[in-house]
Amino acid sequence: MEYSFSKNVDALTSSAVREILKLTQGSQVISLAGGLPAEEFFPIEAMRDAFNRVFDGGNKSLQYGLTDGYIPLREWIAARMKQKNMNVDLANMILTTGSQQAVDLLCQVYLDEGDVVLVENPTYLAALQLFQFRGIRAVPVEGDAEGMDLDDLAAKVKQYRPKMVYVVPTFANPTGKVWSVERRLGLLRICRENHVLILEDDPYGELQFDLSESYPTLFSLDQHPNGSAVVYTSTFSKTVAPALRTGWAIGDAQVIQTMVRAKQAVDLHSSSIDQMALFQLLNHFDLDAHIATIRAAYQERMQLMDDLLSRQGWTDIKWNKPKGGMFFWMELPEGVKAEEMLVRAVQEGVAFVPGSPFYAEQPKANTLRLNFTHTNRENMILAIDRLSKVIGEFCQSVGQP
Repeated sequence: MEYSFSKNVDALTSSAVREILKLTQGSQVISLAGGLPAEEFFPIEAMRDAFNRVFDGGNKSLQYGLTDGYIPLREWIAARMKQKNMNVDLANMILTTGSQQAVDLLCQVYLDEGDVVLVENPTYLAALQLFQFRGIRAVPVEGDAEGMDLDDLAAKVKQYRPKMVYVVPTFANPTGKVWSVERRLGLLRICRENHVLILEDDPYGELQFDLSESYPTLFSLDQHPNGSAVVYTSTFSKTVAPALRTGWAIGDAQVIQTMVRAKQAVDLHSSSIDQMALFQLLNHFDLDAHIATIRAAYQERMQLMDDLLSRQGWTDIKWNKPKGGMFFWMELPEGVKAEEMLVRAVQEGVAFVPGSPFYAEQPKANTLRLNFTHTNRENMILAIDRLSKVIGEFCQSVGQP
């Protein structure tokens, strides 16, 4: 049998993170690669009780559900969003199989093959893979620690006439950066004036270390819910558990209901039993206290990683110190290729993600991403020791001390 696949299959590439995770399964390699939460904080017993309460409700717990999601859970999320100055009705919300499906559904209903979406550079690699798979051109906008450069954004909007801008403005993946309010308002202004839709991806917003600082969502800064220039998506993967695969999107009712129709054609609905169990958990479990616990633990791990990196005495290596989220972004000396360095690092027993796959254009081969949330103190000390050895070898190979 000869198989004739769609031409889109030619654009499919394996995720660098997924391939690295394969290398580390069942081995002694300490992985700083995947964007993984720490398993020791998963609410196992509370989740078990939540599923039991769902089953106690009878056979209907195993029945088909609504395409746009379990109503009580959507109502709970709407109340939570209101605390963040995002006021939405049920018609403005869809539950999805992780926030990644929300990105995909919006692309399906809003973008055609050949359309342009503007992105940060670097940006979330799974979004770039999705755009490539669907024949959408991702064009990078210059930026700095404050967010996209607004002059370059305006120029790219004029030049390419994009239909969408995709951004992760709060604790970005992979850089960990946080956009300033000025840049957020500037993005909204430029996109509104040019009728360009903004997709705001916010999986990490709850993982904020300094609660005295304010990082308003783009959606909250714009008129909403109807007529908004923003579709906002988030997930429970980083605050409760990724295995539930429960995310959501909110936006103008016309946009969201079009996504609902697309989802009905794709998978009818996401797991209703997981949504019901999640709702039970949220009503019998202190989510805010849980988030406070993981925030404190993640901040401690972030600080440890920063301290360990600082002790190496490197002069030509840069990295950010994140204010939240899950990642450090590192820039090595020119000439060092992180993808080649990864092979040696795995031999030494540590893994990271090379930075090149995160770029829409002009990838920087001397960059890499490190995850600090998944690794405990003992393993992190060992991992940075191994990583330092490998970095030293490769820096020397290009004439750097």
